Amino acid sequence: MSFNLPLFLVVAVAICGALALLDLIFLAPRRRAAIATYQGQVTEPDAAVVERLNKEPMLVEYGKSFFPVLFIVLVLRSFLLEPFQIPSGSMKPTLEVGDFILVNKFAYGIRLPVWDTKVIEVGDPQRGDVMVFRYPSDPDVNYIKRVVGLAGDRVAYSSDKRLTINGELVAQQLLGTEPGSLGSVELYKEKLGAVEHEIRKEMQRYRIEPGREWTVPKGYYFMMGDNRDNSNDSRYWHDANIPKELWGMVPDQNIVGKAFAVWMSWPTPKAKNLPNFSRVGLIH
Repeated sequence: MSFNLPLFLVVAVAICGALALLDLIFLAPRRRAAIATYQGQVTEPDAAVVERLNKEPMLVEYGKSFFPVLFIVLVLRSFLLEPFQIPSGSMKPTLEVGDFILVNKFAYGIRLPVWDTKVIEVGDPQRGDVMVFRYPSDPDVNYIKRVVGLAGDRVAYSSDKRLTINGELVAQQLLGTEPGSLGSVELYKEKLGAVEHEIRKEMQRYRIEPGREWTVPKGYYFMMGDNRDNSNDSRYWHDANIPKELWGMVPDQNIVGKAFAVWMSWPTPKAKNLPNFSRVGLIH
């Protein structure tokens, strides 16, 4: 069972806030009353005694100290920005293994932490966006792919590895080739909606049966990795040959946010390899 950070933050903020409120309403007035009583009983109050009477219980002291920090972290992480690290090469060449990215949590609506219920409409994913979402087969795992199909779209992937949306071939331009594990790898510039980005194809590899077509249901999104032949994505929907990877399209409630920037890269976090900032920039 993986560690649920949002749940931990919500519970920690609730406990620390409750301790702070308990002190404000009940304990602090009692301390002030005890100090007043003591000062009324002596001619020259002892500062050490006053300090002891005013001392907060250790649990309350820690709760009040941690509450503002945890509250700020909860608000930032839940409603504004959240950092992620790229664990695999499924989004190459756009994102490399070890890239640290920032995700806009309010781009697609304000959602309650833990419950992930949308409470304020802000916007919807657009074709071409790079989106982080909770893996449908295991919601504790975060995935990152590119939005290819919206509700109602017909998405097809042909035998020559060309993408078609609603009967229109998606424009792409060959940029060059590079060596790959099974032969040559071709790099293309592709345009999805208003977004131009690079994709990667291993010409000798076919992970799925070519010539497939899918229709995106309402409330779902069709996702694909830019590393087209090394990406477990929506193309595996209803593929009986690979049941472990059968997860399909992403429902709206699984959306985490829009990835918009790389702020650091650390492919192999070891002592001899330091983080670098050569890849810092906006994500397209």
